[in-house]
Amino acid sequence: MSITRVLALLAAWIAISTTVLSAETELSTYRAFQFGMSLSTVARRCGISPEPRIVDQRPELIQELMWLPPAIAEEGDSAQKILFTFYNDQLSRVVVSYDRNRTEGLTAEDLVEAISATYGPAAIPSVGMTAVIPGRNADDKILAHWEDSQYSITLFRSKYLSTFGLVLLSKRLDDLTRVAHAEAILLDEREAPARESARQQRRTDEDRLREATVRRVNKAAFKP
Repeated sequence: MSITRVLALLAAWIAISTTVLSAETELSTYRAFQFGMSLSTVARRCGISPEPRIVDQRPELIQELMWLPPAIAEEGDSAQKILFTFYNDQLSRVVVSYDRNRTEGLTAEDLVEAISATYGPAAIPSVGMTAVIPGRNADDKILAHWEDSQYSITLFRSKYLSTFGLVLLSKRLDDLTRVAHAEAILLDEREAPARESARQQRRTDEDRLREATVRRVNKAAFKP
């Protein structure tokens, strides 16, 4: 093989690799947020207090942070609310719910066009195709999809609210999140009988203490 041919193949490989890397880099971010970010960093960029809801504490720490972007006249945000999910303090999933008023009159094609300007060409699902969207209701309709080896973005429409939304996730971190949540449920179910027994025992002890206190007071105050 000639040196010219080798150089041409090498240049082509570099170009392809650069394109793939660029695509994966783009899909790894949403606005000023990047998957893997800590909760405190996300909260700071939102301008809110880092006060998450704890979903699970074991076997892994799963937290959620809600952000309501400011809606000020015409400069308001198209997003009504954004829910961030964290796996052991790493951003793993972002669910965006768009404001109905700010998407009124827009078609699915309009949103696909706007989102594709950032993430590239979308994959449009076939008619009748169904799939479960992580973090969403099973009845939500998938409108478009962007994906690479590490990240996934799904545009959907809520069946019940008729609003648009976006689910962005790190495949690795989101898989770990879902596995950890399933394990947390199993742990809770396994330990439920012991917790109930302990609760009943505490209640019995409290009842005995209350009865003894009432008896002592009433006995001292009793007048035949």
